Amino acid sequence: MSWFSSISLNPFYEFAIILSFAALLGGIGQLLRQPLIVMFIALGVLVGPSVLDIVKSKDNIHLLADMGIAVLLFIVGLKLDLRIIKSIGKIALLTGLGQVVFTSLIGYFIGIGLGFSSLHSFYIAVALTFSSTIIIVKLLSDKKEIDSLHGQIAIGFLIVQDIVVILVMIVLSAMRQQDDTTLLQDFGKSLLSGSILLLVTLIVMRWVIPRVSYFLAKSQELLTLFAIAWSVALASAGDLMDFSREVGAFLAGVSLASSQFKDVISSRLVSLRDFLLLFFFVNLGANLNLAIIGSQVPAALVFSLFVLVGNPLIVLIIMGFMGYRKRTSFLAGLTVAQISEFSLIFAGLGLAIGHITEETVGLITLVGLITIGLSTYLILYSHQIYEIIAPLLSIFQRKNPYRETDVKAGEQPPYDLVIFGLGRFGSRLAEMLEEHREVRYLGIDFDPIIVKSWQERGKDIVYGDITDPEILEQIPLKHTKCIVSTVSDREASVHLSETLKRNGYEGKIYLTALNDKDYELLSTCGADEVLLPHQMAATNFYNSFLSNLLEKDKRPEEKSA
Repeated sequence: MSWFSSISLNPFYEFAIILSFAALLGGIGQLLRQPLIVMFIALGVLVGPSVLDIVKSKDNIHLLADMGIAVLLFIVGLKLDLRIIKSIGKIALLTGLGQVVFTSLIGYFIGIGLGFSSLHSFYIAVALTFSSTIIIVKLLSDKKEIDSLHGQIAIGFLIVQDIVVILVMIVLSAMRQQDDTTLLQDFGKSLLSGSILLLVTLIVMRWVIPRVSYFLAKSQELLTLFAIAWSVALASAGDLMDFSREVGAFLAGVSLASSQFKDVISSRLVSLRDFLLLFFFVNLGANLNLAIIGSQVPAALVFSLFVLVGNPLIVLIIMGFMGYRKRTSFLAGLTVAQISEFSLIFAGLGLAIGHITEETVGLITLVGLITIGLSTYLILYSHQIYEIIAPLLSIFQRKNPYRETDVKAGEQPPYDLVIFGLGRFGSRLAEMLEEHREVRYLGIDFDPIIVKSWQERGKDIVYGDITDPEILEQIPLKHTKCIVSTVSDREASVHLSETLKRNGYEGKIYLTALNDKDYELLSTCGADEVLLPHQMAATNFYNSFLSNLLEKDKRPEEKSA
């Protein structure tokens, strides 16, 4: 028994100890270059009953964990452009459902092969199908890949998975309850609840937010407070209607996605999100019993291997068949290489009904810990892993990945200029080039919404990631005089420069830096010139305004002199 378990801690002292351990482990993780999520999982196990047994205020921890999940999904909804639903809705639906079906079937037969009963194998297989929205969104946000094509597809099929898990929970809840409510009535009630939540979201988007946001925006603190209150309120509404608090929080974010203040809200909530999610991992560790799961290690390793390898392969096959490039399919597939917190809830319901034992619950929990920990590394180092195994993935790609091919069919015309990144800087550069009709340029961006918007305007643009070496196959390098990258990511810029040189590109290379340190590094990596947007803006401002102002202020004798 731990020393901490023998004393009664004041909740304030308890939280002080937990946060101190969090800071300590976070520092160790940074020193060892380990992801924070992995260290927070270790924190949950450390302060849980299996080790130090510090966590006594479980209700408080659980409340903060729930708020963290609500804020996380609110931010995801906040960044969702409704045009995404139209562009990736089909692939998200087919990939999400296909992955659930194939993972369930294969997982079931693995369970049977390992000697589990049919009912236990069914529960284990279903638990393996759900991926962790919390982990995936957090990691994609940290890597700034939420807006990428594979990030949007991943978010899409995560939503599909969440809907499936809601339906499964309804079935289990109906089996658990003792009243006269039928399964059909439960489905009808959930459908009605979901429709009401969606209707409320649409009403708020159309008539409330446009009027309220301008008033609230006078104070950023008030705007942030409103956003948190709205996310928790709609999450609570979803919970009260026996639908889903996660979906409620997500819809709350969607309702504000059309607001011009969404970026301000999102940036101010990121730190709060990370702080609250710390308690999600503490809550996970507080409910872990290592004594039960010790005997399940061999089986857990087999199921974990299936989740880490099998789930991504299923997504690779489905997306490749639907016409996506192997790189996009691989990066999206890695996001499902872990099981979800919903898997543990699902297992808990099965235990409450009496369908499975504590040992089976322990097995699912152990698979969760293994896959969440290892998949964190897979997602963080996904680009490096892809470069190593890319030749082996060609079998998962069609000869013509038509969903990511060039804008125009046939041979590409020669371009004078290629622009990587069409954000503020890149799009402004493109607008200026429009004034010179004799200059042909090609735009490249990894945001599918930007790509579609430019395509609709008849502009030459392709979907592509600056870190993807295969993107150069879509560029007629031989005739391109100049390549400009407006992407301010230092590592991505170095990667682009090295790849261009390796492919024998002889034209001019312009890279973009945000600060002097990046400027010095990029100046030595083969670029012809490194652009500093902020410095350029200040220079332009001086040339257009201040120089004229100073000229007017000169004395007549100074001018004559």
